[in-house]
Amino acid sequence: MASNRGVVYLGPGRVEVQDIPYPRFVNPQGKPIEHGVILKVLCTNICGSDQHMVRGRTTAPPGLVLGHEITGEIIEKGKDVEFLEVGDVVTAPFNVACGRCRNCREQQTGVCLNVNASRPGGAYGYVDMGGWVGGQAQYAMIPYADFNLTRYPDKQKALEKLLDLTMLSDILPTGFHGAFSAGVRPGSSVYVAGAGPVGLAAAASARLLGAAVVLIGDMNPARLEHARSVGFVPIDLAKSNKLEELIQQAIGVPEVDASVDAVGFEAHGHGAEVGAEQPAVVLNSLMSVTRASGGIGIPGLYVTEDPGSKDEAARRGSLRLRFGLGWARSHRFYTGQTPVLRYFHGLMQAILNDRIQIAKVVNASVLPLEEAAHGYREFDKGAARKFVLDPHGALRKR
Repeated sequence: MASNRGVVYLGPGRVEVQDIPYPRFVNPQGKPIEHGVILKVLCTNICGSDQHMVRGRTTAPPGLVLGHEITGEIIEKGKDVEFLEVGDVVTAPFNVACGRCRNCREQQTGVCLNVNASRPGGAYGYVDMGGWVGGQAQYAMIPYADFNLTRYPDKQKALEKLLDLTMLSDILPTGFHGAFSAGVRPGSSVYVAGAGPVGLAAAASARLLGAAVVLIGDMNPARLEHARSVGFVPIDLAKSNKLEELIQQAIGVPEVDASVDAVGFEAHGHGAEVGAEQPAVVLNSLMSVTRASGGIGIPGLYVTEDPGSKDEAARRGSLRLRFGLGWARSHRFYTGQTPVLRYFHGLMQAILNDRIQIAKVVNASVLPLEEAAHGYREFDKGAARKFVLDPHGALRKR
C-alpha cells in the first residue's frame, strides 16, 4: 500500500509530521464514494485558522490531520468524476461543498448543507467542519471533485505560478471576500485590521477593486514594515487605542469608506491597553472608524466556543459588542466562511495575467513538509511570512 505523511495536531502547542493513512474514496462516516479524486499535493499552506486550533483555542481533538489550503495534481479519480483527468493541476477551495444543495446552488458554498452532520459548512482538517481529513500531507482526497475543483487551463503556466496559485485555496478569496463584501469600489478609502496573510490579501484585493488608499493596522513591527514595503499605509496600533486618531493622522480624516476585520476572536487591545485580550476590540474599533452607511467585511474567524479564553462570555462564543453603534451608523456587516468558488475564476485570471502578485504581497516562504512544526512555531511568533509546505519538492525544483 502507498505511504503518506501528514501534519498531525497532538495537543495545545504541539504538531508533528507523522505517517498517516493513504487517502481512500470514503466520506468521514466511512461510506464509499465515487465522486472524489486523490491529489498528489504540490503545495499546502499553514493558515492562521490552523493556529487557533494549535494554540488550544478550539475543541479540536488530538490526532486531527491539519490543512485546508491544498493545490495538487490528480493521480486517481473515482468513477463518477466526468470533467477532470489524471494529470490535471487543480486547487481545492477550503470549503467542502456538495454542489447539490440549496446553498451551493446559490453560490453559498461556505455553508453547504450536506457535508457536515453537525452544522452547515465543511472544510478539510478543521474542528467541527465535518471530519474531512486535512491536506497538509503528501496525498489528499477531494470529494465532489467536478464541483469543487477547477482545472488550470495551461498546466505548465500553472506550475510556473504555483506559489501564487496556492493562495487561491483560501487567503486570497477570503481577503477578497472581506473587501468586496465591505463594499470597496474605485476611489474608496479602506482600513484593514491585521497585517497577517489574510489582512495583506484583503489589502491587495482592495487595491485590485480600485481603492484609492489602503491602510493596514497591526502591532507587529515586522508585519507593518512588510505592509509598507508592498505599498500599503501601515497603522501602528501600539501608539494609541484611539483608532480614529491614527486614521486622522494618516489620511486627514478620522474615518474610512470600508473596513475589514482580518484578526478574529483572538484580538488584543492596543495603545494603552496593549497585551490585554479583547475578543470584540476589532469589531468595536471598526464601527468607530467606518463612515455612516459604510460596510464592514469580517473574514476573521469567530468561533462558537473558545475554551482557551480568559473571558467567561467569550468561552461561550459571546462578545461584548457595541452593536448599537453599528446600528446607529447604518453599517453593513458581512460574516462567515468565504464561498471560495464564487471568486475563484476571476482571481485565477488575475494571477495568471499578472494583475496581482499575491505571493509577494503575503511574503510566501517555502518549507519542506517535514519542517511544518518549525513553520507553525515561527508563524505563532508573528513572522511576517506566509508559510507554504512543499511535500514533493515541486516548488523547490522551480
